[in-house]
Amino acid sequence: MVADPAPLEDAGVADRCKVIGGDMLQRVPSGADAYIVKRVLMDWGDEQAAKILRNCAEAMPEDGKVLVVEMVLPPGNEPTPGKPFDVLMLLMHPGARIRTEAELGHLFGAAGLRLNRVIATPSPNNILEGVRA
Repeated sequence: MVADPAPLEDAGVADRCKVIGGDMLQRVPSGADAYIVKRVLMDWGDEQAAKILRNCAEAMPEDGKVLVVEMVLPPGNEPTPGKPFDVLMLLMHPGARIRTEAELGHLFGAAGLRLNRVIATPSPNNILEGVRA
């Protein structure tokens, strides 16, 4: 679900996908093999973030996956790119924040998913793979 298909058209891939508008807090289109949620959960409190994941879980087939692309806050007090973003999220959106792997795992569980694996990337983001619990 995207609000503006222009970037897809600019990239020359608009003919390879279907653009569907909507509200991810209400429902997502059903039947996709994978649902990619990129840098979305950090904008929401736990209840709404779990609802977004739950909507994906309800829409996907039994062997589907939810791929969440987010920064993951490591434990401890060492400086990381996620910490300033965490403060920024708290200031901009009530309840929003950068979460730890354990906190994200809890959100997946609340949505009926199991956090299957966390894949590090060269960027500050990780890919979290969720499958049906």
